[in-house]
Amino acid sequence: MTREEQLLAAMVEAVDTLVDDFDLIDFLHQLCDRCHSLLDVSAVGVMLADPTGSLQLIAASDEHTRLLELFAIQSDQGPCVECYRNGTGQLNINLTSDAETAGFPLFAQRAREAGFTTSHALPMRMRQKVVGALNLFDTRDQELSTRDARVGQALADVATIAILQHRTIVHGNVERAQLRAALSSRIVIEQAKGILAERWHATPDEAFDALRQHARSHQQALTTLCRELIDGSLDSSSIQRP
Repeated sequence: MTREEQLLAAMVEAVDTLVDDFDLIDFLHQLCDRCHSLLDVSAVGVMLADPTGSLQLIAASDEHTRLLELFAIQSDQGPCVECYRNGTGQLNINLTSDAETAGFPLFAQRAREAGFTTSHALPMRMRQKVVGALNLFDTRDQELSTRDARVGQALADVATIAILQHRTIVHGNVERAQLRAALSSRIVIEQAKGILAERWHATPDEAFDALRQHARSHQQALTTLCRELIDGSLDSSSIQRP
């Protein structure tokens, strides 16, 4: 698809959240995929704040990014953390520069170990309400253009509106309930990834890709599929390995 077609598809996906069976986890992973493709970055992660205001990792484009984002939360530092706290974008952070990473040296070191040299963080916000951060990483020393930064922020804003609107439609005051459900789903998905990776002697990324493809091809919610794999009602042999 052309860039314009991909942007349109991202907007349509946001509109599709206005249904009862909206899967927040899958939607945010689609957001990661769109950003990865449209913005030409190496990896993407999404963090949302829980009811206490603490950031939680909800989606990541790959295992390295997931672990890095978890480290950012545990160490309470990094462009993503600052972006959420300040509500402002953190763009073109050179992770190899001591001066630019003075506020988060441990995170910068861990990011470099993961192969990343540049980082960007965009706030997920609606007016004054910041619900999380969209985090972009690159293994190349390449800046995010002004145009791409605008596209990334637009995707983050649309995702935020979709999340908040769905919470309002389905539950009224569902912000806390849906995030708790999302965090619970995240645990189920990680368990299923581990089971499949161990059985296949594969990487967590390969296992996750297979789970997502199977769920989509069978028009099934990703979390439901993972629960079936965990409780044994679904035979792992029925899942096609990429």
